[in-house]
Amino acid sequence: MDAVALLPVVAAACAVPQFVPQIRKLRRTGDTAGLSTPWAVLTGINNAAWFGYFAASHYWFALVPSSSASLLGGTLGVMLQRRRPLPRRTALLIAGWIALVAAAAVVDRRLLGAVLTGAFLIQVVPALVTAYRTPHPTGIARGTWRLLLGELTCWSVFGAANHDGPLVVLGTTGIVAALLMLHRARTAGGGRQPAARAAATSGRKVPGVAAQPSASPGSLTQR
Repeated sequence: MDAVALLPVVAAACAVPQFVPQIRKLRRTGDTAGLSTPWAVLTGINNAAWFGYFAASHYWFALVPSSSASLLGGTLGVMLQRRRPLPRRTALLIAGWIALVAAAAVVDRRLLGAVLTGAFLIQVVPALVTAYRTPHPTGIARGTWRLLLGELTCWSVFGAANHDGPLVVLGTTGIVAALLMLHRARTAGGGRQPAARAAATSGRKVPGVAAQPSASPGSLTQR
């Protein structure tokens, strides 16, 4: 069997549970530091559009990861919307994007593909900006971005092998974005310590942080 033909299978294995780590972490901790609501909402929308593109291109197995990412990404968007509602201006811009994608889908598959070449960049920029502007983006689940890196690496290679420009752009953009997010999440490890110090001085309880009975802030430990 052609190894390239197996890449959508591997991509699906990464994509189906992709947002589970982030959803679980958000439900468990309620920590939204470093998370972008527009990113999650646009992820659900754009993957629904990719579903249409894959169907029109007869990439049948690709319907599995795109539908999963649309459903779970949209679920994450709803969870974040409840905690950090979209500003009115942002909501209007997203509505405009939906109208553009829908119009492209009605006209032609190739036009939809052309629009979708920039879709991932549009959805991931808010995630990167939020993560890098947040001093301690402790809400980021690295598991989600590791799975995203694996999925989009597969699509990049698959797109190159099939001379599919939109998939190549999607894959390469996603690889860069995932690496940047993983780097930011890794360097954010110290973000829990300020929360622990605040808990010690105020007496309030912070999820995942336990304060030891000591006068020194350095005595705080994390679970």
